[in-house]
Amino acid sequence: MYVPYRCIQERIISINNRNYNIVHHNVHFAAKIQNKSDNNYNYQKKILTLQKNSQMRYSVITINYNNREGLKQTIKSIVSQTFRDFEFIIIDGGSTDGSVDVIMEKSDNISYWVSEKDNGVYHAMNKGVAQAHGDYLIFMNSGDCFHSSDVLSNVSNYQEDIILGKVYKGECPIPSGHNRHDITLIDLMRGSLPHQAMFIRRDLLIKHPYDENYKIVSDWKFCLEAMILDNCSFRNIDIVIADYDTSGISTNSNGLLPKEKDIIKREVFPPRIIADYLRFAPVDDELLDLSLLLTQTIKARKIAKCIIKFLLLFTNKNK
Repeated sequence: MYVPYRCIQERIISINNRNYNIVHHNVHFAAKIQNKSDNNYNYQKKILTLQKNSQMRYSVITINYNNREGLKQTIKSIVSQTFRDFEFIIIDGGSTDGSVDVIMEKSDNISYWVSEKDNGVYHAMNKGVAQAHGDYLIFMNSGDCFHSSDVLSNVSNYQEDIILGKVYKGECPIPSGHNRHDITLIDLMRGSLPHQAMFIRRDLLIKHPYDENYKIVSDWKFCLEAMILDNCSFRNIDIVIADYDTSGISTNSNGLLPKEKDIIKREVFPPRIIADYLRFAPVDDELLDLSLLLTQTIKARKIAKCIIKFLLLFTNKNK
């Protein structure tokens, strides 16, 4: 049985050659399908009536599929934020584990949600972007949580295109994240940035949508395109943004992560840039910075070469 719903205003946006209906804030009613044979409900859309206001600061987007308990914790951390100038969007992939019941219980705190089959996590994330209205978007997917109730408030004064904080991974007591003030190609080639700690201007995600051809590193490809090719503004902050659930697909990739990264490198960069990367990649940051200091003069360069040759000779003799 269908319960009619209507949209007061819609527009269409194209992301990755897909057309997405964008529903504006003055929208209400819900659509639901009831399967009479098993009395299950599939709530396809629910959009709360929201008051018209100026452009909001944040869109917090949660992607979920059959992670009921993780979703509970994520929702709790989002709705407890003291900073209230944000909308909350949930894109569910047609869960059958009771996740929809959790969403319905908290629907008064959710600006938009949908539960329907999708084509993977990045398709779901693009669907979330299409429904977002905030200046900045952050993905807090099911199982991940804001570290404290003041996170959105603590970040509210920054204005860069991408604002990056820190995360706690699993049970590790030390926060992790990017440790340099700026960011360069070699930083991104050596590792990935946690999307749970990234506030991204919506316009960037419209220009560089997540590539749905990849399973786990499309957010890494986005960073290459936005930060390196577009040279967007960037701010690294020492604020813990999220507690990161390490049970996700990118953490347990079974070797897929390096394979996808290699494909993206060849797709984004010409061969000579990749060749330079391969020369520098094995050198850690501290040694690379030290080598730059040691080679500032011809004399220092000669001394450094002699010391390195001696160390290599000594090392090879003791193998």
